[in-house]
Amino acid sequence: MRGSNQSSVSEFLLLGLSSQPRQQQLLFLLFLTMYLATVLGNLLILLAISVDARLHTPMYFFLGNLSFVDICFTSTTIPKMLTNHLLGTQSISFAGCLSQMYFLFMFVDMDNFLLAVMAYDRYVAICHPLHYSVKMTPQLCALLVAGSWIVANVDVLIHTLLMARLSFCGDNVIPHFFCDVTPLLKLSCSDTYINEMMIFIEASLITLAPFICILVSYILITSAILRVPSTQGRWKAFSTCSSHLAVVALFYGTIIFLYFNPSSSHAADSDIAAAVMFTVVTPMLNPFIYSLRNRDIKGALGKVMAIKFFLAQK
Repeated sequence: MRGSNQSSVSEFLLLGLSSQPRQQQLLFLLFLTMYLATVLGNLLILLAISVDARLHTPMYFFLGNLSFVDICFTSTTIPKMLTNHLLGTQSISFAGCLSQMYFLFMFVDMDNFLLAVMAYDRYVAICHPLHYSVKMTPQLCALLVAGSWIVANVDVLIHTLLMARLSFCGDNVIPHFFCDVTPLLKLSCSDTYINEMMIFIEASLITLAPFICILVSYILITSAILRVPSTQGRWKAFSTCSSHLAVVALFYGTIIFLYFNPSSSHAADSDIAAAVMFTVVTPMLNPFIYSLRNRDIKGALGKVMAIKFFLAQK
C-alpha cells in the first residue's frame, strides 16, 4: 500500500472553459487578447513610472509593484491554457499543478498586501500630509514590499507542502482552467481536514487582516475628507483614492465570492466565471482604471508614446 504522502496520479486533466470546438476557438482568441492587453497595459504603467521623475513617489512605487505582480499573476494560468489549446491536450503534471497553485496564490497574497499598503499610503497622504515625506520613507516602502514577498512565500509554501502530502488515487479530472485548491481537495482520497483548517486560518490572517486595514484606512480617510471645508477640496482628496477603491472592489468582490462561500453552494459555472474575473479580467482592468483616473499617469504615458514616436521616425 502506498504511503499517505504518495500519489498514484502523475498528471491532472484541466477541462478548461468549454468542450465545444467552436466555443474553444472563440475563447482562445478572447483570452489571448485579454492576456496581451494585461501584459501591455501593466508594462506601460511600469514604463511610465520609470521614465517620469514626477512619479518616483511611494504611491507609484507601490503601483509599479502591483503592475509587476499582475503580469506574473495572469501569466501563471493563461499561457498554460492557451498552450494546451494549441497542442490539443488538457494535461498538466502533478508537479506542474502544484507549481501553478504555488505561484498563483503567492501573487494573490501579494495583490492583497499591496492593496493594503497602498491604502495606508493614501491614509498618511490625506490624514497626515505634513508628515508624509517623513513617514513614507524609501526605506519603509522597500521594507513593506519586501516583507509582503516574504510573508506571501511562507504562507503559500505551507499550503503547497500540505497539498503535496495528499493522495490522489482515482479521478484526476479538474473541471477548471487552472489548478485551484478547491477542486484539488475534492479529488483527494486523503483526509483534507488539516488543509481546510489551514485555508480557514490563512483566510483569517492573510486575507481578512489586510482587508480590515483597508476598511479602517478608508474610514479615517473619509472622516478627514468630510472635514475639508470646500467641496472642491473634498473632491480633489477623494479623487486620489477613487482608482484604488475601484481596484479594491474588483479584487475583494471576486475573491469573497470565489473562496468565502460555503463549498456546498459552489456551482461549477459560477466558480469558473468568478475565477475568470479574478485571474484575467481584474489584472487587465487595473492599469486602465489607474491611467484613466490619474492625470500624472496619463501625462507620463503621453511622454512614453512621444518617445516611441520620435524613435520610430529616426
